[in-house]
Amino acid sequence: MPVRPAAGGGIPPIARLLGLSGLLPQLGAVALLLSGDPQSRYAALAIAYAYAAIILSFLGGLWWGLAARTDSPPRWLWFASVAPSLIALITAWPWMVGLRWPGPSLVLLGLSLIAALCVDRALVRDGIAPPGWMALRVPLSLGLGVLTMLAAAF
Repeated sequence: MPVRPAAGGGIPPIARLLGLSGLLPQLGAVALLLSGDPQSRYAALAIAYAYAAIILSFLGGLWWGLAARTDSPPRWLWFASVAPSLIALITAWPWMVGLRWPGPSLVLLGLSLIAALCVDRALVRDGIAPPGWMALRVPLSLGLGVLTMLAAAF
């Protein structure tokens, strides 16, 4: 069966619903941090860190997939596609060597998630991402980025 784009070339409602539900793990981690329970603090920070790193890496894979399905993708897109997973890996380094973690790593991940909107905007500009892409990406990247940086405040 052939794949057809969503009506009007926009984002399907299921993608919007599932995308927004993807904010729930970070909301849960922040809520746990807000509770002030000292026994849950480290677990909540670790969940917030891991989830942000996973989603940032996911964005890179998504961009790679868009590049792979495009006839002549811009060269920069291949580089942009691998950057998120490398950034996520770099943010694990302080933990691996016993430095302060995860506060600074959470901040870098949060800022990277928000900065990812620049790539998303370029994808729309170049006709690589579908119409309506930014209506999905803005609340998701801003939401997860802000929640991740909020977790860093604890």
